[in-house]
Amino acid sequence: MKKVLITAFDPSGGETINPALTAVMALPDKMDGIKIVKQELPTVYDKSFDILLPVLEQERPDAVISVGQAGGRASISIERIAINIDDSTLADNDGIIHTDQQIVTSSPAAYFSTLPVKYIIRDLHQAGIPASISNTAGTFVCNHIMYATLHYAALNNPDMKAGFVHVPYLPSQTLTKPSTPSMSIENIVDGLKIVVKTTAGAK
Repeated sequence: MKKVLITAFDPSGGETINPALTAVMALPDKMDGIKIVKQELPTVYDKSFDILLPVLEQERPDAVISVGQAGGRASISIERIAINIDDSTLADNDGIIHTDQQIVTSSPAAYFSTLPVKYIIRDLHQAGIPASISNTAGTFVCNHIMYATLHYAALNNPDMKAGFVHVPYLPSQTLTKPSTPSMSIENIVDGLKIVVKTTAGAK
């Protein structure tokens, strides 16, 4: 049985919910011969990977899919690349602001996702779910956890696939944000199921 670890962050940026966390926790524990391990992470730079690391070492998953909120995007975004920099004027949930700070010193400038990005997009589109490839995961905690996970895989478990998925706001989050795109929780959950199945089935 394939094992997929899927993570999501707690709410941040003044939001009371995080659609990524809501959707991830709604996923089944098993699906089509795949065991799904779910892990909540804090929206905090270093602490996020400090919590993820022992889970990676205990579970030894075949793939890690990290999920986060990207308010303003209209589709499920499959991230293609993570860069080795933390740089944001936004504070994380511990009040920490990083400026031009490497995530891992003396390490590659970037890592490409090892998820089957284009096959995921194909399968999401076939299911009628809006999806797109993104070439920037930002420079906040989402990019941080993507880079740190891919760096861990490169050094310790090169057969483990890893990458990041951004999801839009839920409709309830846009009530005071006119003209801001959103997506139903049902579509996000269905989309994440496809991401898991396509990833687990990739050679």
